[in-house]
Amino acid sequence: MILYPAIDIRDGRVVRLSQGEATRQTVYEGDPAAQAEAFAAAGARWVHVVDLDRAFGSGENDAAVARVIAALDGRVPVQVGGGSRTIERVAALADAGASRIVIGTVAVTDPAFVTRAIALVGPERIAVGIDARDGRVALRGWVETSETLVEELARRVVADGARTLIYTEIARDGMLTGPDLAGATALQRAGASSGAGVIASGGVATLGHLRAAAAAGLAGAIVGRALYERRFTLEEALAACASS
Repeated sequence: MILYPAIDIRDGRVVRLSQGEATRQTVYEGDPAAQAEAFAAAGARWVHVVDLDRAFGSGENDAAVARVIAALDGRVPVQVGGGSRTIERVAALADAGASRIVIGTVAVTDPAFVTRAIALVGPERIAVGIDARDGRVALRGWVETSETLVEELARRVVADGARTLIYTEIARDGMLTGPDLAGATALQRAGASSGAGVIASGGVATLGHLRAAAAAGLAGAIVGRALYERRFTLEEALAACASS
């Protein structure tokens, strides 16, 4: 299982939100590129970056994201999410060197978008972020909740060619209560016939949570707050992900 240390960027700084709420923010590091280099030096095989300002529709952190990609210089692939709602944005991130682009809201609001994005950059460079609130998909930086059921969206985007899903239970995000493995594994089963993998996000607080995610057969886990608060080291987390 692959570990994805997270760098969430807002106003150019590394932050973490609790349950995705913009008013519940903790600032951890002023320089996203320096944080990315620290993760790489500790052995990270991927880095997960989110532009929160784009996700909220309140601005952008394009320069900061570009610095992260440049700092890692192809040594560590970068997965980028947050507000990728147009084909032009997908193309721009691909051109900037993002190894994988995460599509969220637009997968619900424009059902044909996933197919177009995959046609543009290929299935290995697209992930669909499925953010759950009470079993339904949340949109636009989690400020809205759609009527679309989580598993319904998963089945559709996998049928459209998606090979990577990122599942977040919003109630757990940034709360250190453990990831929703039941929800993540349900999506894993939905994509099993096509080989789609699920990355769990939100709530990881212990090495045991990572071992459980690996034992469940998930493709990956995204970890943020627990690393920043030094509940375990990145090296320990990588070992836990390799335990099954």
